[in-house]
Amino acid sequence: MEDAYIINGGHKLEGSVSLSGAKNIALKVLIAALLFDSKVVLNNIPRIDDIAELIHLLKLLGAHVEFEQNTVTIDPSTVHENKVDLLHASKIRVSFLLFAPLLYRFQKTKIPNPGGCRLGARSIDRVIEGLHALGIHVTYDSATGYYDAIMDKKPAGTYTFPKPSHTGTEMMIMMSVFGDGVITIKNAAQEPEIDDLIALLNEGGARIEREGTDIVVTGVEKLVQQKPFTIASDRVEAITYAVAGIATQGDVTISHIEDHYIKTFVDTIQAAGAGVEKTGEGTWRFFYQPLHAMSIETAPHPGFLTDWQPLMAILMTQAEGKSVIHERIFENRFSYVEELKRLGAHIEYIEKGIENPQAHYHFNYDPEKEYQQTIEISGPQKLHGGVMTVADLRAGATLAIAALMAEGESYIKGVHHLERGYEGFVEKISKLGGEIKKL
Repeated sequence: MEDAYIINGGHKLEGSVSLSGAKNIALKVLIAALLFDSKVVLNNIPRIDDIAELIHLLKLLGAHVEFEQNTVTIDPSTVHENKVDLLHASKIRVSFLLFAPLLYRFQKTKIPNPGGCRLGARSIDRVIEGLHALGIHVTYDSATGYYDAIMDKKPAGTYTFPKPSHTGTEMMIMMSVFGDGVITIKNAAQEPEIDDLIALLNEGGARIEREGTDIVVTGVEKLVQQKPFTIASDRVEAITYAVAGIATQGDVTISHIEDHYIKTFVDTIQAAGAGVEKTGEGTWRFFYQPLHAMSIETAPHPGFLTDWQPLMAILMTQAEGKSVIHERIFENRFSYVEELKRLGAHIEYIEKGIENPQAHYHFNYDPEKEYQQTIEISGPQKLHGGVMTVADLRAGATLAIAALMAEGESYIKGVHHLERGYEGFVEKISKLGGEIKKL
C-alpha cells in the first residue's frame, strides 16, 4: 500500500464525529504505568501509529502489554532492560520520559536522543537541567547518541523552568513521585493533558498538587492502581474535525470533550464569525458562516495551542481580508505553507518586529540565525486540487482538509505522519461525506 491519500474535494462535510483519546495523554500515561507496583489498565487509548511504536518499545524493555479495542493493560513487573533501543526510540519523541521509571527500577539507564516530528529546536536541555537539580547524574555521549543517567539517592530539591515545558513538566512530575520529601516544580506548564497524568498518579497513591504555576509533589513509597483510568478526548482531533466542517461550508458535531480543552479555539473562531453551538455536555456543533480575517499568535496554555495554528491557517484561507499567524513555540511549524500554495492559497512570510526574541520565543532562539515565524494569509481564496507532501503530523491534517475543500482531485504523499496521531482518519472523514481513499 502506498503512503498516500487520494481525495476528491469540493463536498460539504456533515454529520457527527466521536473523538478518540488524546495522543498527548496516552503516550505519557503508558510510560507512567511503569512506575506502578501493580498492573495498570488504561481506557480510551487511541489506536494510532505512535501508540503502536511506544507499546513495541515497552515490550522490548520487558513489560507485558495487552491492547484490546481501546484498552491497554500493562504489567510493569516484568521489565528487565534499562537501555532503550535506539532505533525504536528515534521514532517517538516521548521515549526520553523513560528516564523516570527506568531510574527508579534500576538506578541507572541509557536513553537515546528523542525522535518524533522535527519542528525545530526541541532541546531537552531543560529536562536534563531539571534532572540535575533533583540530584540525578546525567551525561551525554555524542559518539553513541545516548544519555547515561545514574540515581544514587532519592530525588530531592526544587527546579524552576526558565520557560514552561509541557513534556518537561511531565518528566519532572514522574521523577518526583518517589522523591525525598517535598519537591517543587516552579513555572510548570499549565496544559490540561498534564492534569490527566497527575490524576492517574494521584489515584494510584501519589501526592501531587498544583499551586498556581507551581506543582508540589510529596514523595510516596509506591503506586498501586485501584481502578481503570480513562483518558480525556483529543483536543487537537476535536479542532481538526471542527475546522473540516467549517472550511468545507458544512456542519459537523463532535463529542465528547470538556469545555476547557477547546475554549481558546472556540472563542477565537467565534470572533472570526464561524458558527459554533454547544449542543450538550461535551458536545459541540461547528458550522459554516462567513469568516473575517484574524490575527493570532501561539502561546502556552491557556493561549492558542501551536498544534492548532496549521488548522487555523487553512480556515483563514476562507476568511475575508488578511489574517496573520505568529508562531512562538516552535521554529519550524510552517512546513504546510508551500504545499497550500500548490492549491492556490495566498500565503506570504512577513516580518514581525520582536524587541526581545530570546524571551518572546519558547524554542532556543539563536540570534545568528534567520527565522520565519509569521505568515500573512489573504482570503477568501478558492482552492484547486494538486499534489502535496506531508512533513509532520499536524501539517498532514491541514493538507487533508485543504484537499477536501479544493475543487477536483488531490494526491497527498507521506500520510504516515498524519496516522501517527489520528485514529481512523479515513473512516471518520468518509462518514462525514468526504471522498478520501488510502492508496
